[in-house]
Amino acid sequence: MANKPVTADRCDCEVIHDDVVNEVRRKMPKEETLYDLAETFKVFGDSTRIRILWALDESEMCVCDIASLLNMTQSAISHQLRVLKQAKLVKNRREGKVVYYSLDDEHVRLIIDQGMAHINEG
Repeated sequence: MANKPVTADRCDCEVIHDDVVNEVRRKMPKEETLYDLAETFKVFGDSTRIRILWALDESEMCVCDIASLLNMTQSAISHQLRVLKQAKLVKNRREGKVVYYSLDDEHVRLIIDQGMAHINEG
């Protein structure tokens, strides 16, 4: 073990590129903004919520339809929809006694589409 291969995980130099560091620091969002972003991505970290989001990307749906599609209880779906709504990823509208859910906006659709494109790459 005399000659360990050099890994690309760290620099072997003492030079700090101040211009790059300062430019990135200037553009870096506030800490609470990055925290909120991390919390949003945590919501995407649950496969049930991803399945719900994918379904809602296809069509506006009510709780009972989502439950039937995913073979889950309405209670379980309602719980996940609450989480998604709190994260501002889904919205709902009432039509009589039925509540319909859909993606909150085009940004959510883009996140899902980009994620799918990323995992389906070569």
